[in-house]
Amino acid sequence: MKIDIAVVDYGMGNLRSVSKALEHVAPHLNIVVTDQAEQIHAADKVVFPGQGAMPDCMRELELRQLKQAVIQASKQKPFLGICIGLQLLFEHSQEGDAQGLAILPGQVKKFPAARMHDAAGNKLKVPHMGWNQVYQTRQHPMWQDIEDGERFYYVHSYYVEPQQTSIIAGVSEYPDKFTSVIACENIFAVQFHPEKSQHAGLQLLKNFVAWDGTI
Repeated sequence: MKIDIAVVDYGMGNLRSVSKALEHVAPHLNIVVTDQAEQIHAADKVVFPGQGAMPDCMRELELRQLKQAVIQASKQKPFLGICIGLQLLFEHSQEGDAQGLAILPGQVKKFPAARMHDAAGNKLKVPHMGWNQVYQTRQHPMWQDIEDGERFYYVHSYYVEPQQTSIIAGVSEYPDKFTSVIACENIFAVQFHPEKSQHAGLQLLKNFVAWDGTI
């Protein structure tokens, strides 16, 4: 059977919530949660989610022999990265001094403890957990019918710092601005969890279903 969207399963994160959200916005599509490289290769589109520590995620990708399948998919078809699925696209993370997939140039950094205070001087917690606004920094088909400054749900202690600022498609503040969305050719990746972000998150997933991978 034709696979419309493959959700990559490398043992990290609640993949069922991602697949259920996709099924909700696209009940007519065949959406498969898979740890099989052949199914990732065969799918029309790929979603690369994840939660947990970056070193563990890289280890699981290697053990399950999914690393090359993910890299290849990121170069060939509409590709949505979510949370760790964004961070893994980059070269290196401060979390466990881990190497990423190096699909995109840049680093993953921890929120600096010395800066974690709001404007009133109150201490901000790490991980950054809860709702926060996303400010769109460039036009993209994935932003269709999503207002600038819309709120999405986050759970993370690290953020990406792309080497190429041109790929930044959205930023959030905690307390300083950080990159929360990147867009590069057929790749769109977000730090937040669209599957936990109610209407705005479902709209983003709906946009991914409609997106042909071009800008």
